[in-house]
Amino acid sequence: MSDFSVKPVLTGDKAVLRPFTEADAEVMAEVIADPEVIRFTGPPAAELTPERLRSWYGSRSAQPDRLDLAVTDRATGELVGEVVLHEWDARARSCTFRTLIGPRGRDRGLGSEATRLVVGHGFERLGLHRIELEVYGHNARALRVYEKAGFKVEGVRREADLRDGAWVDWVLMGLLDREWAALTLTAR
Repeated sequence: MSDFSVKPVLTGDKAVLRPFTEADAEVMAEVIADPEVIRFTGPPAAELTPERLRSWYGSRSAQPDRLDLAVTDRATGELVGEVVLHEWDARARSCTFRTLIGPRGRDRGLGSEATRLVVGHGFERLGLHRIELEVYGHNARALRVYEKAGFKVEGVRREADLRDGAWVDWVLMGLLDREWAALTLTAR
């Protein structure tokens, strides 16, 4: 099991995942400010100034305990979002996954492919045993993507968050290395 210090380029049919640079901050500011992204991820904890975003995205490649990759459209090179493996537990060989895809990357299979690419990297290259995530119960698009990638619902934190005046559930999902291996065998 290695750590997350190697920042790969992962290429699929539709998407290319690559390390972030400071230059990505401007586009990611637009992605993060998208109303649908805010609806399903929540507002930022602090004001995201251009300087703060440049510093954040410029420093992602130096983080050995997490893997943040830019999701780009393979055909155009356009940056459309991010995938992240974080909260790494070396002893348990597990981590948490999260993603966000902006409006220009939606409904074209980029998020689904990006999810499969980074999850596959986690299991096949990094030797992870388990990848987990939390998603709002009303985020039907994300739930479909995660289920297609093999994640299984493990539990629901009922009415765990107040969003736009309504209580919403958090759905906990997980995927194990042997489940991923079985999925990739049947896909061949």
